[in-house]
Amino acid sequence: MPDGTAGAVAPILVLEDRDATAFLTLNRPSARNGLSVALLDALRAALLGVAEDPAIRCVVIQAEGPVFCAGHDLKEITAHFADPDGGRAFFADAMARCAAVMQAIPALPQPVIAAVQGMATAAGCQLAAACDLVVASEEARFATPGVDIGLFCSTPAVSLSRAVPRKAAMEMLLTGEPIDAAEARRIGLVNRVVPAASLRAEAAALAVRIAGRSALAVQLGKRSFHRQAGLPLAEAYEVATAAMVENLLAEDAAEGIGAFVAKRRPEWRHR
Repeated sequence: MPDGTAGAVAPILVLEDRDATAFLTLNRPSARNGLSVALLDALRAALLGVAEDPAIRCVVIQAEGPVFCAGHDLKEITAHFADPDGGRAFFADAMARCAAVMQAIPALPQPVIAAVQGMATAAGCQLAAACDLVVASEEARFATPGVDIGLFCSTPAVSLSRAVPRKAAMEMLLTGEPIDAAEARRIGLVNRVVPAASLRAEAAALAVRIAGRSALAVQLGKRSFHRQAGLPLAEAYEVATAAMVENLLAEDAAEGIGAFVAKRRPEWRHR
């Protein structure tokens, strides 16, 4: 897997593999883990590396410091207002890099869990929403506050509107007001709310539970879920039916069904 340093002296993304899980830790706490171009590139490279690693069956995205992610690095952005084109080329490039990361997460074969402490704002909220599951500390807050600075969170809206009901997303986007972890769970942005002290342990335990399943079944299921989600009902069932047939023909399905009937623990072959 890539080292995630993106040319920095200290790693801006720390990578660790443990218990068949890849832990990707945002490591810019002094910048509130802002998504600089370098960090976006490191994240995408790490995700592409994970996708090719059959030993990894789950991913956890977490962060150092009191803030999960404050969104795009505004200092980096404002530095380009003085460009000859007003920053247009840089802004287009930065947004494209961010979009690539946010699309890589649902496209990843392995499930991705966000472990969110503190604030997740703007593109940081987008990052959490793009993940398959979110475990949040009781102190976590989520917001898309672009309207407060004259910048509607249009790109965060893509992931957010696919994770929560549209009216809930629009309220967050139009008001910019943060919601707490309990409200985030109520609207479906968060799966579990836990004490801050146990956040990483809870996220890791959830990853271990997922990694203990058939990797083939989980990967087929995630792919099918995302493919059918935006389709009309009949087309969604076509996708899901094809996935079920493919899954039933796999060795792990025969093993799992046989183990269930025999009342024994299945021995996954991940194929």
